[in-house]
Amino acid sequence: MSPTASYRAAGLREPAEIIVDRWGVPHIRAASRRDLFFAQGFNAARDRLWQIDLWRKRGLGLLAADFGPGYLEQDRAARLFLYRGDMAAEWAAYGVPDLREVTQAFVDGINAFVALAEGDSALMPPEFAAMGTRPARWAADDVVRIRSHALVANVLSEALRAQVMARADLETDLARRSIDPPHDVQVPEGLDPADVTAEVLDDFKLATAPVTFSPERLRATLAEAPRWRKVDELGTVTLDPSAPEDGSNNWAVAGSRTATGRPILGSDPHRTYALPSLRYVVHLTAPGMDLIGTGEPVLPGISFGHNGHSAFAMTIFPADQEDLVVYETDPADPERYRYGEDWERMRTITETIPVKGAPDQEVRLAFTRHGPVVHEAPSRHRAFAVRTVWLEPGSAAYLASVGSMEARSPEAFESAIRRWSVPPANQVYADVSGNIGWYASAKVPRRPAHDGLLPVPGDGRFEWSGFHDPSELPRIVNPASGFVATANEMNLPEGFPAEEVKLGYEWFEYSRAHRIRQVLGADEAHTVDASMRLQTDDLSLPALRVLRLLGDVPRGGGAAAGLELLAGWDGHLHEGSAAAALFEVWWTKHLKPALLARAAPDAGTRALLPPGDHETLLAALERPGSRPWVRDEADRASLLAETLAAACAACTKRLGAEPAAWRWGDLHHGYFEHPLSAGVPGATEWRDVGPLPKGGSGSTVMNTRYRATDFRAIAGASFRMVLDVGDWDRSRFINTPGQSGDPRSPHYDDLAPLWAERRYLPLVYSREAVDQAAELRIALMPD
Repeated sequence: MSPTASYRAAGLREPAEIIVDRWGVPHIRAASRRDLFFAQGFNAARDRLWQIDLWRKRGLGLLAADFGPGYLEQDRAARLFLYRGDMAAEWAAYGVPDLREVTQAFVDGINAFVALAEGDSALMPPEFAAMGTRPARWAADDVVRIRSHALVANVLSEALRAQVMARADLETDLARRSIDPPHDVQVPEGLDPADVTAEVLDDFKLATAPVTFSPERLRATLAEAPRWRKVDELGTVTLDPSAPEDGSNNWAVAGSRTATGRPILGSDPHRTYALPSLRYVVHLTAPGMDLIGTGEPVLPGISFGHNGHSAFAMTIFPADQEDLVVYETDPADPERYRYGEDWERMRTITETIPVKGAPDQEVRLAFTRHGPVVHEAPSRHRAFAVRTVWLEPGSAAYLASVGSMEARSPEAFESAIRRWSVPPANQVYADVSGNIGWYASAKVPRRPAHDGLLPVPGDGRFEWSGFHDPSELPRIVNPASGFVATANEMNLPEGFPAEEVKLGYEWFEYSRAHRIRQVLGADEAHTVDASMRLQTDDLSLPALRVLRLLGDVPRGGGAAAGLELLAGWDGHLHEGSAAAALFEVWWTKHLKPALLARAAPDAGTRALLPPGDHETLLAALERPGSRPWVRDEADRASLLAETLAAACAACTKRLGAEPAAWRWGDLHHGYFEHPLSAGVPGATEWRDVGPLPKGGSGSTVMNTRYRATDFRAIAGASFRMVLDVGDWDRSRFINTPGQSGDPRSPHYDDLAPLWAERRYLPLVYSREAVDQAAELRIALMPD
């Protein structure tokens, strides 16, 4: 008999039940749609209250009230990107008639748990007591007004491209980011790239940074507050820039290519690793609804999963959804900017931000017709704003899933995702009728006068002319190949009018996508186990490409030991592999930096290029003379020998004198850090999770992108799912480090070792399987 608990929840209309299985997944059963979403919100707060409270306060710009002056600048930046438009238009834009009611029920459930926890300290996560804070109540509008948690592109890249151009040229910038499909970058008339300095997007980075803690930041005085506005590569706000790219893999395989005759859908969304995980697995059951999968714990419904008939998942489709706008400002009045033949005044508002331990602070926020002003340089008569689809109605991240998660045919699914805006997504679909499909879905601006690859003057010559109709975006249903797959690569179909439509030109490297298609194309009897193996596949195609170039490298000298170790290596980045350790140290710390140094001899320019574009750099090695960075075969052999020798010396220093004993997992590791563990006074009970030896890299299907300083994995798939479409109890998942965000819970970190070992768990769905796996039964009763 499973242990039980019972709570009375103010606002619940009829009794509901939460069954927590042995892996921490809640299976929620309610008597109505409204009560189901209420119970989902209640349960999200039960497991993740500290996380979702920080999400709300960060998004609304309310951190300083809890944590002091060190958070004032982040609050101000976040408020620049709140949705401030018509709320009726916002709720209507998602195409879900009862979306506001659904969201209201969800936040009512959160608030009901907060009320219970305020009266029972055993229910309150310990972080609140340690920090002397309290969870806040939610409004439904909070969920949609917050935009800065979403993924959009490409304003950061625009700014970097302009900075590289100001110092060098567009060819040099290709070492940073390749352009695909092939395209000549258009330099907007009137743009001076030198105007776009490094600090122009500090506010944008700050608005999108996660909440981080350090003793220094928590002790900051009001006088020190302006200094806490820089963001490092991990998203940490520091005193003194590019974040790891978040990608994903997904695929749907038709029954004609599976061992059972049923479709299989695989999904492993890649995001920055965090504790607790960004994703939260949940099962939602009410009359007419029976959904299971994952979403973000702050949102109703699910974004990846199935409804008993149809399965669905997404990856990022890197469409260009934002622009950096550069203004000439009036020397006599810097709040006026040139527009057309005249000046136009910025709209400025003053907001009051409460600050712990200090008086409330008034901050000025400025906006142009294009969006929030993120930087002003009156001495140079310049100002900068970000134009983004974030600020269009219907652009709260993932919320459109509430409309698509119940679709039961390809046509219904496609109709629902026509309302999809953010993040731009490769949606894949499979159902029990045997259908599979891929759909690009996003709100993408029309740019008649520019290509979106560089900042544009804000004088009116480079306006958007509305948005592309969803019917213009590519899709494939029931292809002859028998499968669809995406991995953030350039996947516009042959013949697609890319130059006319201009959806975007910046995609992720091809390595993951090529490997997935290679494996699926060769497998005519695909299985759930095969999908799990593919999701955790650690073959590095870049490694194989470099290995093919070693034939001309002299066998003597400092590179000899390295050449011997790499001889016969199969290119798999297994955590136990010595060759994998050598290759990744060589590629990341020596060969790639050497190529970037050749591309940009000037140190200031070179600092803008990392981590470097794999496709451009590998092509330069493979085709000597195609870029001036590698002159000929002899030059390439010399470069490879010199950098490999340096890598061997570095591995000897890091891993010991015996190359056979080197292990990639001794360097490359997963580590999940509790937000308060980094030296917060009195925070002795928070436990980090790791280190966990990991294989792979950012170029393998098992994406484990790492930071170059210490090879710590910082982004990848914390959640993985493989769905057996039609025999749902055979589906599998993993979510690391665990389902719960409460350090007192056994489900806080119980899944991390399994994740590190590439293992999966049952994603039980049928009532019988759920009841058999039950660990805890929670009765929710109306109060």
